[in-house]
Amino acid sequence: MSDFRKVSDVVWEKAKSGSMRVPVRVYANETLFGGMKRDRSFSQITNVSSLPGIVKSAMVMPDGHEGYGFPIGGVAAFDPEDKGIVSPGGVGYTNRA
Repeated sequence: MSDFRKVSDVVWEKAKSGSMRVPVRVYANETLFGGMKRDRSFSQITNVSSLPGIVKSAMVMPDGHEGYGFPIGGVAAFDPEDKGIVSPGGVGYTNRA
């Protein structure tokens, strides 16, 4: 994915652009990163990076995959003083058994 640059053996970064408020970081080896490219994980975490109050970066852990708006394995923290987010943290999850 051309929007991401490899910053270490297991860290990929997408620089802040457009409506993004923070950069996106993906923690995965090349095989896992390649798997994430096949679903909507990257577009979902890019959307998360645009949310009001987000701090530092929007991240996807090695188990990342498409979720319901927020990728499973996605992590973000938010400033509680900024309006727009009810929870100070977000973690992607699934309700599948």
